[in-house]
Amino acid sequence: MMRALLGQSYYLRFDPKLWATMRPYPPLGTLYAASALRERGHGVALFDAMLADSERAWSDALDRVRPDLAVLYEDSFNYLSKMCLLRMRQAALTMIDMAVARGCPVIVSGSDASDHPGLYLTRGARFVIAGEGDLTLAELVDRLAGRTTTPFEAIAGLVFRDDDTGRVVRTPTRPLVDDLDALPYPAWDLVDLDAYRDRWRGRLSMNLVTTRGCPYHCNWCAKPIWGQRYHSRSPENVVSELTWLVRDFHPDHLWFADDILGLTPGWLSRFADLLAARGLRVPFTCLSRADLLLRDGEAEALRRAGCRTVWMGAESGSQRV
Repeated sequence: MMRALLGQSYYLRFDPKLWATMRPYPPLGTLYAASALRERGHGVALFDAMLADSERAWSDALDRVRPDLAVLYEDSFNYLSKMCLLRMRQAALTMIDMAVARGCPVIVSGSDASDHPGLYLTRGARFVIAGEGDLTLAELVDRLAGRTTTPFEAIAGLVFRDDDTGRVVRTPTRPLVDDLDALPYPAWDLVDLDAYRDRWRGRLSMNLVTTRGCPYHCNWCAKPIWGQRYHSRSPENVVSELTWLVRDFHPDHLWFADDILGLTPGWLSRFADLLAARGLRVPFTCLSRADLLLRDGEAEALRRAGCRTVWMGAESGSQRV
């Protein structure tokens, strides 16, 4: 078993516009990664940069936890992380420096690292996970823990520097997870939800996702991670997670962080039916497209499910439109 300290480099304080708005969400992708390691029996601790003051808090966490491994696993469900702000990249590199200075090996996963792995390897990261990271991370940590003897070259989805030759090795792309229902729920117990409730002034909004990938071509999105193949959880699986969230954590509001919620025809209607059958109605916000909302029954299904707000793009480069 290895003990891993997982964190991300999006510090809300470094984003003045969003700091002023003060509607933070925990790093969902990082919480999924923590659950993937827990499922393999590894110990996990969370460093949540979202509410931290600076990288110094990461340094303190390293000293407090003394992990065998540091994992910078960016939240690719968060549109802010996807934009790869330069200040956040610098934070990630500084966090690598701090771990390496303590002799702690570093694994990095995220859209920026997938696009620019050499930058992170040069700074001292031992491995970069390219693309979707859940299974790659679990397999890699099993190997580092000595549970398997699989050569690093045989672990799909990795970029690393060969110790003997110094050359950068990129292994084949890992296929995307087909059955999203098989993934464990995010490790919400690691999050200081009281701190988030305080930032939300006594309310609590929690984030969740029902899909990965998107068939459209927006340049700012997380395509380096999930590509344009659209995978969806079943409505039954999502409602089971929502039931758990409501029972154990009592959110006042939900944020569906999907690029598009309910793209699959009939998904939203089934989702609304299942929520009604369980007597669940938590107000939520989501993203969609104007053309999808014009499909018969879609807007009504959102209303029945509890949707209060839909964000959508204008789909035009014209400021007048």
